[in-house]
Amino acid sequence: MMIGVFGGLAVALVMMFKMKWATFLAPVYAILEGLFVGSVSAIYNYTYPGLPIQAVALTLLVTLIMFLIYRYRIIKVTSKLRTVVVVATAAIGIFYLIQWLTYSIGGSAIATSLTSESTPLSIGFSILVVGLAAFNLLLNFDTVEKGVEMRAPKYMEWYSAFGLLVTIVWLYLELLRLLSKLKD
Repeated sequence: MMIGVFGGLAVALVMMFKMKWATFLAPVYAILEGLFVGSVSAIYNYTYPGLPIQAVALTLLVTLIMFLIYRYRIIKVTSKLRTVVVVATAAIGIFYLIQWLTYSIGGSAIATSLTSESTPLSIGFSILVVGLAAFNLLLNFDTVEKGVEMRAPKYMEWYSAFGLLVTIVWLYLELLRLLSKLKD
C-alpha cells in the first residue's frame, strides 16, 4: 500500500510539471494507484465484506451519470463553475492535508468527528465530498473535449486520462468511506 501511495504521489507530482512525460508516466501511475486502491479495498472488505464491490458499482454509476449530464449539457462547464469546483477541491485538499499532518505529528487528526465517525454531520460531509468529486468529472470531460477541439498534442491524451483516473479513484475512495459510515 505504501509503495502505491508514495510512488503514485511522486509520479503524479512529476507529471504535473512534465506533462510531456505523461505517455510513459500515466501507465506507471495507474499501476501504483492499483496497488494502493487494491490494498485499501482489501482492508475495507475485511471489515465490511462486499463493500468494495458496492463502491465500484456506485463509482461506475456516478461516472456514467456525470458523463450523460455533461454530454447532454444538463450542466454546462462554465469558467465560473470551473472556478468554484477548483476552489472547493483545493479547500478539501488542504483540509485533508492538515488532518494528515496533525495525525502524523500529534497522533490524532483534527475534526475526526467530521471525517471518520458515523454521525449525521460526518455522513453529510462525505456526501458533500462525493458530490464535489462527481463535479470534478465534469471538468475532466470538458478538458478532454476542449483538447480534441484544439487538436492538443498526443501526450495530452495520456495526461487527460491521468486526470480522469485521479478523479475516479478519489470518487471511489470517498464512496468507500461514505458506505462504511452508513454501515455503522
